[in-house]
Amino acid sequence: MLLAIHKLFVHQAVFAEQTALAEGCLQICAEDLRNELTKHDQRIRRLDVEVANPGDCARIVCVKDVLEPRLRVSGEQPGEGSVRALTGAAVVTCGPIVGYQEGIIDLSGPGAEYSPFSKNHLVILKVDVADGITKHEHEETVRLAGLRAAEYLAHATRDTQPDETEAVTWNESPVDESLPRIAYVYMVLSQGLLHDTYLLGRNAKQGLPLIVDPRIGMASGIVSGNCVSACDKNTTYFHQNNPVIAQLLRGHGTKWNFVGVVITNEPTRLGNKQQSAQAAIDLVEQLMANGAIITKEGFGNPDADQIMIIRGLEQAGIRTTTITDEFAGSDGGSQSLADTTPEADAVVSVGNANQRVILPAMNRVIGDLPNVSRLAGGYPYSLREDGSMEIELQAIIGATNQLGYGCLSCREI
Repeated sequence: MLLAIHKLFVHQAVFAEQTALAEGCLQICAEDLRNELTKHDQRIRRLDVEVANPGDCARIVCVKDVLEPRLRVSGEQPGEGSVRALTGAAVVTCGPIVGYQEGIIDLSGPGAEYSPFSKNHLVILKVDVADGITKHEHEETVRLAGLRAAEYLAHATRDTQPDETEAVTWNESPVDESLPRIAYVYMVLSQGLLHDTYLLGRNAKQGLPLIVDPRIGMASGIVSGNCVSACDKNTTYFHQNNPVIAQLLRGHGTKWNFVGVVITNEPTRLGNKQQSAQAAIDLVEQLMANGAIITKEGFGNPDADQIMIIRGLEQAGIRTTTITDEFAGSDGGSQSLADTTPEADAVVSVGNANQRVILPAMNRVIGDLPNVSRLAGGYPYSLREDGSMEIELQAIIGATNQLGYGCLSCREI
């Protein structure tokens, strides 16, 4: 069965007495939203709701996750049925840092040029949790608040007619057998210690690798639970709008035969990495693929998983390309990946996360500004007296996203 995405285009976000969508304006009743979230979770001690729009002189700091408001309307199996989506809007969760790996979104200025979310109309939740709960409970509280807020907004607009309906098809009709068979290896961070991703409500540490319907993320079946570097964190929004999957589906049946998605994890121990990589390779071979595309989340440790899979697929005769960001030092002169192999001869770079940028002060800051120096990509003196800051791209949400959902490009000079 196909998946129908009913899109409602959002062109502005404002506060109002009632939550609704009218002529592209998303109106939010902050009190209703706050009550909806706090009644479900007594661990929320305080919840502030803010809105921000592209071009605002505003900065959001200590961002944990970003989600597109979506509501599953029908369908029992992942990848089928219908979904309502508030296209152009996003829910952003932020709050005190549990570890050190959260990020920044600027709505204007040079920082906005690096984050894809600077173009979204944002509903921001600043969540403070009750004293005495564990770090894992802290993160769970904030992530669930974001999921509930996204569903609340989509549900509040249930009587609004969609502006557009996209019918996403995949295996509904036969495909020319002469077309190249392409598989997608979708690596998700799942190492524990607040480095978690959830697949259909279950922690991805268990049960992967696995062949899944490519449309599973579009129905919010993949959720981020990660406290990782902001630049290449795959937020829930990126899983909902994975550009690799979108492009593969777009060319399915005309340019290639998209045979499926192998979603796999990124363990921490070498033996588990080897076992998981081989299992992913076996599944790609099971799909009888001629070629494969690989994406990962995170850097350093996950580079080893990525390289193991590339090497194994290439040695099995399956031509493979991969997307990755680089950590090559601020001057670009250092080794950019923690691991490599001669078989990795088709690599797409989405940028150097160590590149330093200076961001000007903003009129409005949402979140815990003093924590900027604790962000991955921040420094003890990143925050200057005038409110400006010097950071690496590593600290900007989505700056070097490894699904390709970013703003950086290159040109020959």
